[in-house]
Amino acid sequence: MAEDITLQLRHIRLAAQRWQGTGEECILMLHGWMDNAASFCALAPLLHAREIVALELPGHGHSQHRPAGVHYHFVDYIADVVAAVEVLGWERFVLLGHSLGAAVAGFTAGVLQQRVARLVFIEGLGPISGNPEQAPQRLARSIRQLSLIEQQQPKRLDSLEAAARLRARNSDLQQDAARVLVKRGTRATANGLYWRHDPRLAHLSPVYLTEQQVHAFLGAIENETLLVQAEQGLLVTRSTTRGRCERIKRLTQVCLAGGHHLHMESPAAVAAAINRFIGADDAAD
Repeated sequence: MAEDITLQLRHIRLAAQRWQGTGEECILMLHGWMDNAASFCALAPLLHAREIVALELPGHGHSQHRPAGVHYHFVDYIADVVAAVEVLGWERFVLLGHSLGAAVAGFTAGVLQQRVARLVFIEGLGPISGNPEQAPQRLARSIRQLSLIEQQQPKRLDSLEAAARLRARNSDLQQDAARVLVKRGTRATANGLYWRHDPRLAHLSPVYLTEQQVHAFLGAIENETLLVQAEQGLLVTRSTTRGRCERIKRLTQVCLAGGHHLHMESPAAVAAAINRFIGADDAAD
């Protein structure tokens, strides 16, 4: 069973779920955009590890939101994760991320190079890059979005099932998997049911890295890295995937049946690949 924990950083309070096991590794898990720690509740118990912590990034799940008037910059997540590792007190660990979490994990490894034993990317390979020519318009639109957020009222949800249907409809998730995320990702109040996540997460990012910058960061990764792709996922359709893979020096690739959230819908297959990679392939039997 997962244990809910709180990590008080110097600048923000983050929530997480923790699993204890009998393996040798500590594993830090980072979820995808608009997801939460519950996205790992099927995968984590199948991994052979001494301790697993699924961290919820700022604005997601039960974690604190960023202050009013502040954007959610991708690079700020790296500082959040580094600070969380210090609070956990881990000297060495496996860093695993899905989608957005995989992008954050790759950049974090560059900061904590000697402490990250291995990297695992699930359906993620760096952040979405942007065309520099479109940067001025993108920044202007992002600022307008931020100025309008204070005028918006949170939208009440009809029920957990209605929220799960909405989540599934807006992604590749099956209803059961969507229900898992929604249960942790909503809050019940006297006035009804609402999303927990910060609505600013849905806004356009004010600044995107160029593809050349992403290549530079991926090329700096020295850790042994596993990339788990889905046959019906997002990476197989992106034109940037091949070039990004070529930048990572010590990359192992596995392609499994499923969609973008295959770690939720086919956890045994994903766990088997990860356990083999970290040298604990007996755990998924």
